[in-house]
Amino acid sequence: MPYCVVTAAAAMAAVAGAQEEVQIFYQRYGHGATKVLLIIGFAGTYESWGPQVKGLTGAMEPVDEEAPAGDDSGAAEGVEVCCYDNRGMGRSSVPEQKSQYTTAIMAKDALALMDHLGWRKAHVFGHSMGSMIASKLAAMAPDRVASLALLNTTGGGYQCIPKIDWHTISLAYRFLRARTPEQRAILDLEVHYTREYLEEVVGSSTRRQMLYQEYVKGLSSGGMQSRHGFEGQLNACWTHKLSTKELDRIRLAGFLVLIIHGRDDVIAQLYYARMLAEKLQPAAKLVELHGGHLVSHERPAEVNMSLMEMIKASKSNTDLEEWSNLPKKSDAGSLRKRGGDGVNYLIVTYNLLGKLHLILLFLFGVFYVILEHARRALRVLKPIRVSASTL
Repeated sequence: MPYCVVTAAAAMAAVAGAQEEVQIFYQRYGHGATKVLLIIGFAGTYESWGPQVKGLTGAMEPVDEEAPAGDDSGAAEGVEVCCYDNRGMGRSSVPEQKSQYTTAIMAKDALALMDHLGWRKAHVFGHSMGSMIASKLAAMAPDRVASLALLNTTGGGYQCIPKIDWHTISLAYRFLRARTPEQRAILDLEVHYTREYLEEVVGSSTRRQMLYQEYVKGLSSGGMQSRHGFEGQLNACWTHKLSTKELDRIRLAGFLVLIIHGRDDVIAQLYYARMLAEKLQPAAKLVELHGGHLVSHERPAEVNMSLMEMIKASKSNTDLEEWSNLPKKSDAGSLRKRGGDGVNYLIVTYNLLGKLHLILLFLFGVFYVILEHARRALRVLKPIRVSASTL
């Protein structure tokens, strides 16, 4: 099987008890001089990129692992795609310590994989947590990036917290209690897609019924994510942050940036994607589509068209300002000035709501932990029935 071995030093994981080597499982599809690296998100595997692999390369079967990776410099218009399992998931290694999972370390995994493949530069596309890793990679090594696409992205940390309402609280509670592939599949469908898409009738059944069987099969064959992998990748999301300096490095690097987001995403809030796009002006273009967190599956034709459009624009050296569909920063600044105290009031209100959001999430977590401990205590204290014959 194709693996890339990342040493602890290369991944900046030289901490006490750190795993010396991490194996990253990957697959390549298609042939061509255009290289595309696909970085999947939290608890996902390389297979989640299926619609994009087919749309970008036209291939569904991976390249023979014995074939040389090469740079295919003689290929004309072809596209070669590589997608892989992040550390902590799928067939890749699962380090035990949370400190071995950060977006910086995982970005170095991706760079090590590019070196392993012999790719000097690639179009880097990431989804959800994968977009955090992709943006960190772009900030660390902008000269290795031909273009950058961030799908259903957030800025990490508190921005990973979904909008709190009864629906998301119910999802979080059920997610923590899910123990079987069947239970997990039901929740994944609600999180990944819009209800409208799931209830659409295809043939003799709904998409929900079809996708449920696929999800159960995938979770059963690949196995549920381990505790170490879950906690580690969660740590990577929670500790992720792009500094002003890193944002400037991406913004001024000269490559095009594309941000694609589903308007109905219940995990990554659209507001933060818009905010990130504004920070990356004039390099960024924002595409909003009707869809959920897996808009890449729900609207594959539109997503693939946007990705191919960016690849072609990069090859033709399209001007950044011509690429961006956002208002210029100077215009945005003048609007803020005209807004005056009203804008300041909105900012203060938003910050207060953000803090309230975190407090509610914390209280929910405390409530859940207390509830679980109470249940365990009741099971221990439950009286044992003794029959008369034993007296």
